Amino acid sequence: MRRRLVTIIAAVAVLGLAIAAVLFALNYLADPPSASCPAPATTFGPTNNLFNHQEVSVHYTCEGAVQAGTLYLPTSAGPHPAAIWIHGAGPAMRLGFGGVVPLLVNAGVAVFSYDKRGVGESQGSCCPGDNGQFNLLSADAAGAVAALASRSDLRKDEVGFIGASQAGWIAAKAATMTKVAFIALASATPMTERQANLYERLARGDEGKLTSEEIAGRIASAGRTGFDPLPFLKQISAPSLWMIGTADDRIPVPESIALLNQLKSEGKNIEVVTYPDAGHGLLDTPPSHPDAPRALVDWVLRRVHV
Repeated sequence: MRRRLVTIIAAVAVLGLAIAAVLFALNYLADPPSASCPAPATTFGPTNNLFNHQEVSVHYTCEGAVQAGTLYLPTSAGPHPAAIWIHGAGPAMRLGFGGVVPLLVNAGVAVFSYDKRGVGESQGSCCPGDNGQFNLLSADAAGAVAALASRSDLRKDEVGFIGASQAGWIAAKAATMTKVAFIALASATPMTERQANLYERLARGDEGKLTSEEIAGRIASAGRTGFDPLPFLKQISAPSLWMIGTADDRIPVPESIALLNQLKSEGKNIEVVTYPDAGHGLLDTPPSHPDAPRALVDWVLRRVHV
């Protein structure tokens, strides 16, 4: 009887390892670490002249999937610097001409926003980032830089990333895959994906009402597990802006600020701006703090030529 029990336990263990290996392989294939998009096949639609800006449809192919978006251009003569919008979590469509987009375009900065992989007109499977996988999404962002490089009305050396929340992890890796002039982020964190997810669960009370000290202790004891942007942030030379609301309940605010200040002390060109009592949606419509969108635009303008 005991021998049979040992045999059963061993069989279950082997089966568990086999299942784990299959799941690992599926995740690897679904979001391969080798994902890249250095020279995407790109097509541009005709220029649509509107009252206060121009619009051009863009299609570019990364890792076998066509990504579709819209390039918003100023009406003034180019070449223009450009900002590529990186989405946060969830199935997100390209930005329309609202929010931070007209602020940038009216100031002379082109904006490119594309449907997230697997959403809208973009092919592929959505949404790997929600499962802590950022290889394909980073490749798509880097591919967008390469796609815009072929346009004579854009400054190839003044293309950067802007975005919110999950965009921080994507931009960190994408900026090591291509050269960008700037990175401007709202409500993003340099902490790991799992640390941020743990914080969000604890902050909303999934495990009962915890003090901020108790939550901080749990975050610290969890360690840097899951996708970690830190190794990528240490490789980036481009200046970066991190706008954080002190009442953000989705990212660990003190820990994020402390880590960013540590990177700054190590020589990284990082600027941290905090907004008292502001929540996660600093670039939402309406924003959680009214000054945030304009502050991002002003910061970008100080780093480009318009």
